[in-house]
Amino acid sequence: MVLLTACGGGGSNAGETGAGSSFSGSEAFSPPESGPGDSATSEPNSNGDLNIPTTSPAPTPTNPPTATLTVGPGKQYAKPCQALAAAPNGALVEIDGSVTYSGDVCAISASNLTIRGVNGRPKIDAAGMNAQGKGTWVVQGKGTVIENVELSGAKVPDKNGAAIRLDGVDLTVRRSYLHDNENGILTNNDGISNILIENTEFSRNGYGDGYSHNLYVGNVNSLTFRYNYTHDAKVGHNLKSRAKTNTIAYNRFSSTAGSGGQPSYEINLPNGGTSYVIGNIIQQPAANQNPNLLAYGEEGATNPGQDLYVVNNTFINEAGNGTFVMLGSGVGTAALIQNNVFAGAGTITNQASATKKTNYQAAAPAFVDHLAYDLRPAADAPFLNTGSMPGSSSAGVPLAPTMQYVHPASAKGRPAHTVVTPGAFEPATP
Repeated sequence: MVLLTACGGGGSNAGETGAGSSFSGSEAFSPPESGPGDSATSEPNSNGDLNIPTTSPAPTPTNPPTATLTVGPGKQYAKPCQALAAAPNGALVEIDGSVTYSGDVCAISASNLTIRGVNGRPKIDAAGMNAQGKGTWVVQGKGTVIENVELSGAKVPDKNGAAIRLDGVDLTVRRSYLHDNENGILTNNDGISNILIENTEFSRNGYGDGYSHNLYVGNVNSLTFRYNYTHDAKVGHNLKSRAKTNTIAYNRFSSTAGSGGQPSYEINLPNGGTSYVIGNIIQQPAANQNPNLLAYGEEGATNPGQDLYVVNNTFINEAGNGTFVMLGSGVGTAALIQNNVFAGAGTITNQASATKKTNYQAAAPAFVDHLAYDLRPAADAPFLNTGSMPGSSSAGVPLAPTMQYVHPASAKGRPAHTVVTPGAFEPATP
């Protein structure tokens, strides 16, 4: 077991401060602002029992709906797509969760819609059908919000079918379950959309050819991905994003024994971009398609920003080798890798210039119960209270974690301690 602290030079236990990074004070991490349309909100988690103050990058309708359309037995419409076709801009569509809607697929053209499951979580099974050769719901409008739905079975002839296909602008998905599709979510490359995904589970998505994933976000303006559980991608990645700015915070990336899923990268950011990876559980199973866990800029760092902040995550590598944080050779900015726990074999990073500060690596760190996924540090863990304050990004975004992941697909406040502990979790008491 090795406690890794910052020091000069290269190599796996050393580094230098990257250009533009600052380590200034005890501020706490929150998602960056993303321009007009941002609004502070407090959203309940998937169990409805926790309010989490947030800054939403994707504009979320705040005005009363222009109309409320109801779907289900005895409601205004028998099937969701009937209501979605009739919905005016700004409408609320409520889908009864007491039944399964099979083969009901469509394009959605209205803007500023809120689509919400009520009375349980409605199941939308594509059942061999698709809209426009693209998937189950093809979102063409602007500012769509999708809440509390289950979508499965998206398949198309080109093997790239998506449960939610974004052809429009801006998207929010929360408290939903997307599974057994060729892609969970697939977006366009418009360069301007802001995507928010929270409290949502992604499972067993992917055709199995490596070109489809649990979710695939194109070259949009920003992705905020928080409080989610994404696991068991079929050969593809558990998250792939080409967004210019990525905020990936307080999620669980993992795989389940016997599920049949063999993911490639757990997180793939192939074109770089300003990226905050904070407070996550990132697990690579022994059976995988690529031994690296987090990949950044490996297809070319073509996004405007090349700054990567990897702070207070718990990485678990169950394979015999690999790289925890792999950066492409074209990435010119030193990554900040601070206060992480690295469990298992592997090289922390291949970037010689990366700033590696107060990380901890061991074959089997002292967690409360690793097998039960209680990854809080045990009372005698040698890495307790050995971290350092991360400070802020080059853009002034505070990097210190304020939340902890709660399974499944939820989060709660991170306990306040005088000295931060490496990893995604603080101990239960100071």
